Amino acid sequence: MRPRIFLVLIVALALLLPGCGKRAVQQYTIDQFLDTVSIFGGSFSHDDSKILFNSNETGIYNAYSMSVKGGTAIQLTQSTENSVFAVSYFPGDDRFLYLSDDGGNEIYHVYMIDEKGKAKDLTPYEGARATYNFWSRDGKSFFFSCNKRDERFMDLYEMDIKTFIPEIFYQNDTGYDIADVSSDKRYVALSKTHTVHDSDMYIFDRQKKKLRHLSPHEGDINYSPYQFTVDSKKLFFLTDEGSEFRYLKSYDLDTGAFETVETADWDISYSYLSWHNRYRVTAINNDARTEMRVYDIVTGEPVEFPEMPEGVITSVGISKSENLMRFYVNGSRSPSDLYVYDFRTGDYRKLTDSMNPEIDKRDLVDAEVVRYLSTDGLEIPAIYYKPHGAECNGKIPALIWVHGGPGGQARVWYSSFIQYIVNHGYAVLAVNNRGSSGYGKSFYKLDDRKHGEGDLDDCVMAKDFLDATGYVDKERVGIAGASYGGYMVLAALAFRPEEFAAGVDLFGVSNWVRTLESIPPWWESFRKALYVEMGDPETDEEYLYSISPLFHAKNIVRPLMVLQGANDPRVIQSESDEIVEAVKANGVPVEYVIFEDEGHGFIKKENQIEGYSAILKFLDKHMKQKPQS
Repeated sequence: MRPRIFLVLIVALALLLPGCGKRAVQQYTIDQFLDTVSIFGGSFSHDDSKILFNSNETGIYNAYSMSVKGGTAIQLTQSTENSVFAVSYFPGDDRFLYLSDDGGNEIYHVYMIDEKGKAKDLTPYEGARATYNFWSRDGKSFFFSCNKRDERFMDLYEMDIKTFIPEIFYQNDTGYDIADVSSDKRYVALSKTHTVHDSDMYIFDRQKKKLRHLSPHEGDINYSPYQFTVDSKKLFFLTDEGSEFRYLKSYDLDTGAFETVETADWDISYSYLSWHNRYRVTAINNDARTEMRVYDIVTGEPVEFPEMPEGVITSVGISKSENLMRFYVNGSRSPSDLYVYDFRTGDYRKLTDSMNPEIDKRDLVDAEVVRYLSTDGLEIPAIYYKPHGAECNGKIPALIWVHGGPGGQARVWYSSFIQYIVNHGYAVLAVNNRGSSGYGKSFYKLDDRKHGEGDLDDCVMAKDFLDATGYVDKERVGIAGASYGGYMVLAALAFRPEEFAAGVDLFGVSNWVRTLESIPPWWESFRKALYVEMGDPETDEEYLYSISPLFHAKNIVRPLMVLQGANDPRVIQSESDEIVEAVKANGVPVEYVIFEDEGHGFIKKENQIEGYSAILKFLDKHMKQKPQS
């Protein structure tokens, strides 16, 4: 069966991917790729005249606004040190809220920009983390979560926007996750995570001071409450009860009746109601692509939109008036651009043009969803990027990319880093190894307490897929990844030392015992779930040592590059410091890049330029020629 699948893939690649072509493909610098602007978010102003969003045009994220009719974006914040993440306009004026931390440490505070453009920290609690939740129905307050009372638990607070004095709304003593508050403020929807595969949902009745358990069950079933209806009578939630995939249900607070609302052949990622409950928006994770659906609650039918722009539509948001809808369109060759649709006229308008005009999209490549077989016959999905003219000049090198997690997913989207690497002659295969999300809960469970085993087999077998193309040199395949993907890089070099030509680890775990002992306190609600999946450092130390690359670093013989943010609260710098020193002791080439002003991920453009260009130089140095045996 395995050869047959490879044969089908080879034929598909021959039919779908470009050959040598007649036009020369231009190579671009990383500076040119990162001159492309990254934007996200979107909050309509109270009068629907403007939209608030985030952009890194200045090299770091700041808040911008733009007229819904188009025009020039106006920069609203002037941060040069820490990224600003705008979340919402005020309900009745042009003030807005944003979040910001200190150098990527994830200790966010909630800030307000007032009518004069002056910033004010609304949560100035030293050492405490605060995140915005949502506005109250009357628009006189907003809710935020904060761990100032107990660093382990995020309590829910209500902030009056006249006095800006917060009051605790729900004291969270048991590590619940807060989902929503009913319009009448009587009910709080909560969830409790037991493992990544098993959770419960509750409603707390503030009037009766009682907690109602809505999901008593046996076995592994997830329940995720999302939103109350505007009349406070129903709660919408997602569950995978009796299914491989998550689907949408509702719960009637008066009768206790459950109803299935929407199902799909893939996971429903989220679903929510517009402000007055006229529309319902659903996002489906369709084979690593987002599929958006918008339903008219009055008619019960999907909204009939005009022909939309080519690409993947994401991040749909509807204004409070329910007259306008914002959305983003992206693709593997094009970054996200912001659009606004008018329900009254049926017309839409593109507001931004994020791509650097120096880059010809024809020089970039399309991502293709492919599948191959692993060592045990399990079918592994992946996202493949083939360089233009790959068959023309002999065999080429390739890079296996492993996503973060555990439990993340490589998706079809625009990546400046991947397009940069492909543009410089490397095939890239982004693997969704066993344990990745998006392919059903059975697939998701397959790497529990088996990390660095079957999931690593899936990465190694990706080389056979690349080899089967006929134009990739199997001896010049490297492996790269970030966070959990960085761990997989280190595991590959330590446990399969001859398989990959080189490895690039971006802030990956080298010592699971230490990482699990140093989990940020605000992750308390998720701690047990992580221990169940990975191991408890108090009781499973031997197992965790066995899967930690640091303690097997003597096996590493292939070149390694490590990149790390000094302020990373999830994978602390010691993880990278020690693996670098251990591998250097082997006499193996090691390069190490530390960014003093970054955390778990590199946000500043100047750091991305330095890091990504260093990665390409490292790959060129060690993979242009076959590795020495």
